[in-house]
Amino acid sequence: MTPPEIDGDVYVWPRHLASTTGIGDPALGPLLDVGWDMRRDEDSNVYVRAPDRRVRLGYLPEGEDDGLWRINAYKDPFGPPAWGVCFNDRAPTEFVTAFTTVLATAYEQGPDAYLARPLSGEDDHDPFLPVVPLLNRGWEIDRPRRGVFAVQAPDGHTGLEFTTGHLDPEDELTTRDARWQLWAGKSADRPVWYATASTYTPVALLTAVTECIVDPAPLPRWREATSSYIKGMAQLTPIVPPAPTPLDIQRAVAPRRPPAVSIPRWSTTSRPALPGPRR
Repeated sequence: MTPPEIDGDVYVWPRHLASTTGIGDPALGPLLDVGWDMRRDEDSNVYVRAPDRRVRLGYLPEGEDDGLWRINAYKDPFGPPAWGVCFNDRAPTEFVTAFTTVLATAYEQGPDAYLARPLSGEDDHDPFLPVVPLLNRGWEIDRPRRGVFAVQAPDGHTGLEFTTGHLDPEDELTTRDARWQLWAGKSADRPVWYATASTYTPVALLTAVTECIVDPAPLPRWREATSSYIKGMAQLTPIVPPAPTPLDIQRAVAPRRPPAVSIPRWSTTSRPALPGPRR
């Protein structure tokens, strides 16, 4: 079996110091695979909706702020959101994909799953569950300021914050003043990437992200694409291509036939233009 081609020339470690791949398709795929519909606007923003219209995702490269990914769920399709999540434009695409993959599964299970509220003391819905994968990987408990419980990565460059007390529901959906905030960079006040989640976001969705963050596998990126990792913080290791097999060598030395052309060499007929690159 041929191993999948690695899209990159370096590995980034730790993976929380990676950044966006700049490609939204991997994170949209899990939802499209279960029958969600997609449309685009004239600015190339993408909108994906669940069949029951109770969960919506916006991929907004031309949005009004740096909130590239916005996902909201509704009890009533015409009412206010029950919960909302935002990933900014530098958040690693793999973390968004982890979220949408579990969201797709939860949607297939029904409203009791994708609208499940966190509830202390409940085994499957306890708000502490998203923190567990981080603590198991050596993240340390922190109290950065009053009313905030946090855990921080050993390198000090990434953290997860949980704000206690009352929060304004609208602010949670439109600002970084949300119940949950993940960040990476120099500090929570000056993050390179961040993600926020409102109070009633199901803990299974949040746990999917924290488990992805502490996965021990590094993430592939291109060294020259410095926006795809946090320069000066991330460790970069060259990706060594696998040793060629005897069949690879045989193919490399075999004489190649010239490619067939469909247009005579001296024809004045031009070929159709190739499509331009997609955003």
